[in-house]
Amino acid sequence: MSKLLVTGGAGFIGSNFVHYWLKIHPEDTVVNFDKLTYAGNLENLSDLKENPHHKFIKGDIANSDDVKGAMEGVDIVVNFAAESHVDRSIQDPAPFVLTNVVGTQVLLDNAKNAKVKRFHHVSTDEVFGALKLDSKEKFNEETKYNPNSPYAASKAASDHLVRAYYETYGLPITITNCSNNFGPFQYPEKLISLSITNLLEGDKVPVYGDGLYVRDWLYVEDHCSAIDLVLQKGKIGQTYCIGVDNDIPNIKVIRLILEALGFGEDKIEHVTDRPGHDRRYAIDAAKIKKELGWKPSFQFEEAINLTVKWYKENEKWWKSLRGKDYLEYYRKQYTQRRDQ
Repeated sequence: MSKLLVTGGAGFIGSNFVHYWLKIHPEDTVVNFDKLTYAGNLENLSDLKENPHHKFIKGDIANSDDVKGAMEGVDIVVNFAAESHVDRSIQDPAPFVLTNVVGTQVLLDNAKNAKVKRFHHVSTDEVFGALKLDSKEKFNEETKYNPNSPYAASKAASDHLVRAYYETYGLPITITNCSNNFGPFQYPEKLISLSITNLLEGDKVPVYGDGLYVRDWLYVEDHCSAIDLVLQKGKIGQTYCIGVDNDIPNIKVIRLILEALGFGEDKIEHVTDRPGHDRRYAIDAAKIKKELGWKPSFQFEEAINLTVKWYKENEKWWKSLRGKDYLEYYRKQYTQRRDQ
């Protein structure tokens, strides 16, 4: 039996991981540590209120006193806590540096002092920069870091800190760099969650530029199973890239969602592109597949349909998030950027 500290466990990927872990490892204990920013939501964990193996602590990873108390007796730290939306990082980079860089350093320091058995850091393929649209190149564990957005730069810095604590202090770490996630509990600001909820509200779907930006789309449950394997079998000090070869243009993703909901392309609205928009990401996941035996369980179209179904069945959850602050952000990001 192990005691895990899951940071950012009330957010999208974190809450999915908490559910996954307690289902697969029901004897373990999860301490769920989250600041509850706009993207953290205790409703994501409502079914765990009576579970004696789940404990929620509200706190900030950039506050050492908060972290020290939460880390008491912990064997494994899994760090999901991050500001993660590229568009928001362009509007205001400061929170990304504070949470993603300073917060990671505070976690590492406390993990070192607590002598945890494993510190696992969840990162992104965006730290590697962008690939050309017409190339067959993919990111792997040896790809040079070349971040282009404030978000990606802050995550790159956090990755470097994690490795530095391994090399300097011998902290037992692992890192995963994943592709774009989607699935239940995703705040309705990312491409798939925003598209689904907009359509369910009767609104159009904003599409940046020509819509040909390519991402490798990873269903969140497959991401959780990959992290599980890294924690069980991964080598200390190593990085593992997690991707599923779903290299699909944004416009095609939106068309699949339109089809699943019975809408036509008149629901697409092209808007002015965002600054520094990376053209293509793609991941070579050969290492985690070969060394750890991981493979995804969900086909992309199957996972899209499951995600659409979840948002249709959980209207109360996402409608409660689309309040005044959300609408103000949406207005700045999309309504003012409509192509003429």
